[in-house]
Amino acid sequence: MPIKWSSVQVSEAMDMAEKFVSQAAEPLEQAEIVARQARNIAHLPGYLDDRLQRLIWEIERIDYMKDAIKAVRNAIPDGALEAERESLRHGSQQILIS
Repeated sequence: MPIKWSSVQVSEAMDMAEKFVSQAAEPLEQAEIVARQARNIAHLPGYLDDRLQRLIWEIERIDYMKDAIKAVRNAIPDGALEAERESLRHGSQQILIS
């Protein structure tokens, strides 16, 4: 049974999402380094250390975004993407009803 949604559009959307997440990764890694260094500031109160640790944890969640994109890609039925691309390569055809 053919799918009614476009696997190509979903795949292209994930390509764009992946691109944006990748662009954000390096600045977030730098922010994580700074936050880790800030945790080493002498006599840092515990409540600030807790907040810095939370910041680090939030930055590390970028891996969850990457996993979510991968999960969307894996949810596309096997062969659907290739079949739709092949269909698009040949152009769309109207179905004639008599």
